Amino acid sequence: MAGGTFIDVQGKVLGSHEGYPFYTIGQRKGLGTAFGKPMYVTAIMPETNTVVLGEIEDLMRNGMTVRGINAMKYATLPEGLEVVTQVRYNDKGTMSVIHPLENDQLQVEFYADVKGIAPGQSAVFYEGDDVVGGGIIHSSLQLSNH
Repeated sequence: MAGGTFIDVQGKVLGSHEGYPFYTIGQRKGLGTAFGKPMYVTAIMPETNTVVLGEIEDLMRNGMTVRGINAMKYATLPEGLEVVTQVRYNDKGTMSVIHPLENDQLQVEFYADVKGIAPGQSAVFYEGDDVVGGGIIHSSLQLSNH
């Protein structure tokens, strides 16, 4: 994988990098360049080998899509089910509501902004101490109804 480009959230070119596979959403260290302020990986665009950098607030999102759903407590996850959604192993979870979509996908709408939702990572849904189900994060969203 040849090197690619770092851009900011407005699309301004900030420099070059080793190739997108070397970076993850939320990463701050090991970017190989000093920017004069803390910068984080906020998006990765494999099709153009571009890594988007922003400040901590640029990592905040209030929604995501999840694929490959594995329902555990219910045969299928009901529309509008309120759950605590965990997006990282050490994450305490955030209250959310889930909306099933077609093709074994669902949309998660968080009640508070969540930092560093990373495509490819696991999401787990809880109702109290019960695991409702989980899946793989496909994309983070900024939903307009918040």
